[in-house]
Amino acid sequence: MEPKIKEKAVSKTIEKIKEPEQYRVILLNDHYTTMDFVIEVLMVIFHKSIEDANKIMLDVHKKGRGIVGVYTWDIAVTKSEQVLTAAKANQFPLLCIVEPA
Repeated sequence: MEPKIKEKAVSKTIEKIKEPEQYRVILLNDHYTTMDFVIEVLMVIFHKSIEDANKIMLDVHKKGRGIVGVYTWDIAVTKSEQVLTAAKANQFPLLCIVEPA
């Protein structure tokens, strides 16, 4: 009987553990924020390479939005707030949103 009790305890523990939900951080296009500023934000806040930053910036420019990354809720919201703070400090209307992945 003891092995069955141990198996049940292990299976209940495994069921309770799950991965945290993931969220996309997305930059939205506007007609005032410079491409250079968007690239700088991508490199400084999101640690993107120059190549990745250029690709995402072009998505934002051409498609109206660009997915910057997928993160847990806390990280996604923090990075979004950092973008909005940097944009406001540089007098740009750049918007950054967070949505479920």
